[in-house]
Amino acid sequence: MPRQDGKVAIVTGGARGIGYEVVRHMARLGAHVIIGGRNEQEGLAAIRKICEEYKEAKVEFMKLDLASLQSVHQFVQRFKEQDLQLNILVNNAGVMLVPEGRTEDGFELHFGVNYLGHFLLTWLLLDTLKKSGKCGHFSRVVNVSSSAHHLGEIRINDLNSSKSYSAHAAYCHSKLAQLLFSSHLHQQLEHGGFPLSSCAVDPGIVDTALYRHLWTPLCLAHRIIARLLYKTPSEGAATVLYAALSPDLEGEYGGDFWANGQREMTTPTTFDPKLQLSLWGTSLQLLGLQ
Repeated sequence: MPRQDGKVAIVTGGARGIGYEVVRHMARLGAHVIIGGRNEQEGLAAIRKICEEYKEAKVEFMKLDLASLQSVHQFVQRFKEQDLQLNILVNNAGVMLVPEGRTEDGFELHFGVNYLGHFLLTWLLLDTLKKSGKCGHFSRVVNVSSSAHHLGEIRINDLNSSKSYSAHAAYCHSKLAQLLFSSHLHQQLEHGGFPLSSCAVDPGIVDTALYRHLWTPLCLAHRIIARLLYKTPSEGAATVLYAALSPDLEGEYGGDFWANGQREMTTPTTFDPKLQLSLWGTSLQLLGLQ
């Protein structure tokens, strides 16, 4: 990947797992990277580790809880007070298979954290992203989704999975929502002629802490299987970094859904313009943006 000197990136959930590896590699390439996360101690520990490896690394931590809309607003306010440009936004943080619960604002946790919190974050940063891009050097939004989106469905009248709850189904639904958002955003940016692209990526099956909510007996077996068969966080970060940094995805070549370093087909639902527009409009209403 080319040097990223002078560029500024935000990576949500950048203190561990795939996010940490993304931050680490971006910092190595000269980017100024901001970790958005809930745990300040974990974030600062990640920064120390990166700076020990790369003395010139520019990495900082800013508090961000995607389960709180207020926290998202505060994060964006603090970022804009620094008067920095923003070239790359990696929406990486997420939860998986968590017991049924609600965010601070009453949304189902998978839907609220994986999708709605990132929707709001991206929306509030769009003006900065647009101004930071230019012809030949587009800004980029990278949404870390999953192949699990193939099993998801969007029920506009029950986005919070109130009628029936399954942790696995809720996760799949949230990952499909991310893809619909990413695709619709990219189309809007193209039509508006803005120097900004949006894409989604599947990092693959990666050995991270996302699986910690598995049923205990399964969790023990999973640890063994994961070490043998799953990708490492560094390997999982490869496609994310490709989507965020590669010159091959510049300008009109950006967008779409990426896995294993190449474009992948998604479900037909992802390209349903009525569903995209319906989810987009409903999300704006839920977030009080209309």
